Amino acid sequence: MAEIDNLLSVTVRLAYVLLFISVVHTENTVVFQPSFLTTTGPAVSVFLLGNSSDISLNVRTVSPSSITGSTGSPSCVAEATQWLLTREPLGKTAVRVQLRLNHSLRLCGENDTNTDCCPKPLCVLETLQVSACKDGTPQASLLIQARIHALLSPTNSGSDNKTVIPNQVYQPLGSCPCDLTFRACDVRCCCDKDCSSEDLKLFLADCLPGPFGGYVSPAPDYQCSVQASENSPDWFPFLCVHSPPENNPYLGLFYQGHTIASNPGPSFQRPVLSAPVPVNGYIQGSPILTLSEEYFTIPQKVLGWCANTAPVAFLKNFKVECVSLLRSCPTESPLLTLPTDLSIKVKNGQGGDVVVDVVDEVATDLSPFISKEDTAASSDERLVCENVTLVLDYKFYWEGNGISGVTLTRTVGTIAFNGSVALTTRYSAVFLNGEFMGEPNSGNPGYQVGRPVIAGIEDTSDNNTGLIQRTSINLWKPVSDGLCSTAEKKPVLFGENSTSGCLLPVSRQNLTECNLLRETVTALQDALTAATFVARIGNPDLSTLTDWVNISFVRLNSSTTTEDGGSACSGIPSYQHIHVWSLVTSMVDGIPQREIRALEVRYGLTTWALDCGGGAVSSCVDPEETQLFPITSSVTFTDIPINTGPPKTRFQINFTEYDCSRNDVCWPELAFPVTKYYTGEPYSQSLAKGIILVFFFVTASILGTPWRQIRQVWNSAVL
Repeated sequence: MAEIDNLLSVTVRLAYVLLFISVVHTENTVVFQPSFLTTTGPAVSVFLLGNSSDISLNVRTVSPSSITGSTGSPSCVAEATQWLLTREPLGKTAVRVQLRLNHSLRLCGENDTNTDCCPKPLCVLETLQVSACKDGTPQASLLIQARIHALLSPTNSGSDNKTVIPNQVYQPLGSCPCDLTFRACDVRCCCDKDCSSEDLKLFLADCLPGPFGGYVSPAPDYQCSVQASENSPDWFPFLCVHSPPENNPYLGLFYQGHTIASNPGPSFQRPVLSAPVPVNGYIQGSPILTLSEEYFTIPQKVLGWCANTAPVAFLKNFKVECVSLLRSCPTESPLLTLPTDLSIKVKNGQGGDVVVDVVDEVATDLSPFISKEDTAASSDERLVCENVTLVLDYKFYWEGNGISGVTLTRTVGTIAFNGSVALTTRYSAVFLNGEFMGEPNSGNPGYQVGRPVIAGIEDTSDNNTGLIQRTSINLWKPVSDGLCSTAEKKPVLFGENSTSGCLLPVSRQNLTECNLLRETVTALQDALTAATFVARIGNPDLSTLTDWVNISFVRLNSSTTTEDGGSACSGIPSYQHIHVWSLVTSMVDGIPQREIRALEVRYGLTTWALDCGGGAVSSCVDPEETQLFPITSSVTFTDIPINTGPPKTRFQINFTEYDCSRNDVCWPELAFPVTKYYTGEPYSQSLAKGIILVFFFVTASILGTPWRQIRQVWNSAVL
């Protein structure tokens, strides 16, 4: 009933407005809507309804009566006000009337001579009357109560896009830290610019001391202008220094600032790609361009989401999966593609171009691509979508800084569904040098943290070349449901400890065949580390065995007896741990170069048994019902400490007189000012000063007591 009442109320109001407009139009009258308003801003907008073809508008300032409060009858006599009145027709029977304040809302200063400002914080307080007149007779009137305050913002506001920080070698960043209140005098803050001379007289004798009070760079004691006459020593006038304030030593305690440009804030808009730059040769990471000077794009994942137009980088392999929810047949790329659209010309980086060679394949098994079908909102009509693009696999053949060929394998299929379906599409790009995939190294020469650990296997083919085939050591990477059957693999990254796993469904029937279950789990774990070698350095040579280290596998002891029950199996290798020992061997441009010295793969044994507690007894009764058991893998990196030589003796530890790193006085650097490494002043001046000091030392030695005693001994010996 409440909804019906609200609907009737809205209908009645709408009918009233339409009737009011029709009556106004019929009687050929005009009216302001609204007829009275209050504003606190410099702009006002109202509507004048009716036939306004011969209507003139006037505005004037009125004063309401203090007794009755009325403003009197409207007048068609125009008066000078500080408001600008404009009108904008919106049709035959409507006009938008706008009033804008023609006066600055800036607050006047103390000695401000400009009259275009507000003398008080309450800048405008007046009542306006707008009259709509025809042939000198008022037809309608509007009353506006204006109450507008001044803007309390400085006139010389700083720039919005750049923060200028002064150079703190000559000017401290916080020249008055005690100035805490904006546009107000802070008590005892004598450096506050808001304090008048009368304010300073109240607390001039009790100013805040130290840097907080503004004394961030006091004059040093050796300045000639600092020492008072009553406490200065006799020698002070001869040794004091006349130095400008820019040479104040306290300023060196501050950080040397620079001009900092503001960084753009986060945006939810799609980023705009910069214009492609013409290339004379591709380098690793540079975008590949088409013949029309556009980016060559393939769907890729950006920040966890699939971008359909992501540029392809030279020598950057990738393989991604994108999930799309289909409610109808696709009509555009990348789910609907044509060979003519994919067979485009790509710049080869050598001044020519290559054409993408497209090879089509038809997928008959759609189970890897269709993960979920929603039939709850399905209709009787079943959609059949033909030639849906499921896989795009690109192969780029490169040589030097150019591309010699591009082949594309496009896999299409026919999808039939009711309602909606979750479609998983795959996209990949690999760069091949001949028949070998161009894989980046993990360092040069040593490993860098965060790069994949390089592994290898022996070449056991018929045409054994003696080379080691490059591969990787992996961990589990569970996706979606977390099952091992759908889990992916991620490479082990150097220097990053990690633990991951997946779930394996096991039934009561599987627990009756424990040997088969152990073999299944072992096969899953061995697939992670199929390699037999690990690269010792980050850029190994495939033909040099000294660049590789054997992987140590701690296998299960076959002589160990395991006790298996009807619903439990022991000795399951469900845990695999990879332990890597590395050593810092050298430094290249300040970057430590690490080598792998050993790698061990060890398995942990557990016992798997069905959990029938808590009411979950179906898996214990039904032999086909499964429970999920975890299979985990982890990696740990250990740094081998560097042997820096024999330990220091007690004398080397305690005697620090000649150790410049642990002693304030460094005697080995006594002659440092006269060497070429001293840059405090020109070398010629430092050398001249050093010679003068030597001369004074020799003179003092000759005229001093030791030399006089030596002469006396010499003279007595001669006599």
